[in-house]
Order: sequence, then structure tokens, then C-alpha cells
Amino acid sequence: MELRQLEYFVAVAEERSFTRAAERVHISQSGVSAQIRRLERELGADLFDRSARTVTLTVAGKAALEHARAALAAAGAVGQAVGEVADLIRGRLTVGMVVGCTVSPLFDALAAFHRAHPGVEISLVEDDSERLVEEVRAGTVDLALVGAAASAPEGLDALTLVSERLVAAVPPGHPLARSPRVRLSDLLAHPIVCMPPGTGLRAVFDRDCAARGLHPVITLQATAADAVADLAARGLAVAVLSESMAARHAERLTARLIEDAGTPAVLALVWKGASGPAVRELVAHGRRAFAE
Repeated sequence: MELRQLEYFVAVAEERSFTRAAERVHISQSGVSAQIRRLERELGADLFDRSARTVTLTVAGKAALEHARAALAAAGAVGQAVGEVADLIRGRLTVGMVVGCTVSPLFDALAAFHRAHPGVEISLVEDDSERLVEEVRAGTVDLALVGAAASAPEGLDALTLVSERLVAAVPPGHPLARSPRVRLSDLLAHPIVCMPPGTGLRAVFDRDCAARGLHPVITLQATAADAVADLAARGLAVAVLSESMAARHAERLTARLIEDAGTPAVLALVWKGASGPAVRELVAHGRRAFAE
């Protein structure tokens, strides 16, 4: 019995077709059929019922399927373990990044990881933080840079990179720029520009307003912090940003800490605790890049 025979068997069982299975494993249909026949002769039982147009498992095939999958998984784990010891990490890695958050250290970490492990294929996707968290939980994204309110999402491992308070950012001539103290209720008298729902910063703002029974009207929204700041700098609205976001525009915006917005806005890398060596390596590169 050979591993390739088990691979072909699983492919036919899952595809329910010798033709589709052959396309999946990249050999001819006759090659798949021949290997399955050899496996059946060795086991002494038919694994498939070939009498109908759709291939179905026999009782013996159903009994063998999970064991075949387990054997293939075990073989893959052996290769992964050896590769990890030999520093030969391979495979695919899907990394998520919250929309509009062009954080250079993340790109530095990806570049350093790629140089160290060129055998890993990296893909980068953008989405809002809430959807990225769900995709990490579902396993469709391996690791993501997300914004959150107060703390990283429950049930995931996390590396918190930034934890900051919210500020109101306005041009120098704005009434709030002359006020020594700014509270959430003070913002309600002005148009507000903020990030959209699904982002960590907006979650913080909405949570703190709801806790005080306030219902602000967000007149403008933008996914990128720089766009939020640009709109505020033109006098269109009061920008709600984190401290470091506003600090990048200190030459044209005055930032005032919102005193009663006590929930910190958190930026974090999140991943599943049971992730493989590639994720662990990327987290290590991320830790170093953000520390620098």
C-alpha cells in the first residue's frame, strides 16, 4: 500500500468522479483507476460502486476513508516536523490587514519572513477588523492585523502592538482647539468624521458613546486615518482618531484627548493558538519589526 494510492482513493471519494479526481491529482484517469484497482486487490474488497454515473463508496470504502485521511495527515505532519527542524517551512500563508491601515512594520515583517522562508507563498487581503477576526477563527486567514476595543478578540492568541486613547482632532481655529477640556458630549455640537463600523477605532467610539447614552451623528466616514485627518483639516468635521494617528498631522490639526472616552483603541496581530510553524515564525518577525 502506497501513500499515493491513498491520496487517489481520497480524491475519488471526495470528488465522486474518477475524471475530476484525476484533474485534482494531475495524472491521467487511467492512472488513477489502475492505482485504485491495485489498492482494492491488496485490501481484498471493492472500495467504490462503479455501476452508476456517480461514483459512490462501498461499505468497505466508507470504513477505509477516514483511516486513509488520517494516514495522509500523519505523513504530512512528518514532513512538516522535519521541515520545521531543518528551517524549511513551506506552504501558503494568508495574512489579513484592516482596510486603510498601512502600517510599515507589518510590511517589514512580511519582507523579513519572505527572505527567511522563500518556500512559503504569502497572500495579503484587506477587510474590516470584525470580518478579519471571523476569518481567522474560521481558518481562512492565518494571521491578521486588526483594530479592537479595549483588548484583543477573545479566543485568539494576540500580540498587542498599540493601545491608545481617542482624541478629537480639529484645525487650529476650531472652537474645540481653544477648549482645555473635551468630552464626548462636546462633539455632538459639531459634524463628526470617523472610521466606519467594523473598525476597532469606531467600535471604541460607539461603545463609549453608548455607555453615556449619547447618539452622535457621523456625517463623514473614511477607512484610512489620513483621509479622516484630511477632511478635518479642511474644516468639514471633527476627526475622531487615536493619539498616534492624530500626531502624524500635528502641523495642521490640534488634538484634544477626549476625557470620558476611556476605552483604549487596540491594534493587534491575532491568530489561532494551534497554528503551524509558518504563523509562529511570522509572529516572531512581527514582534521584532514592531519593537524596532
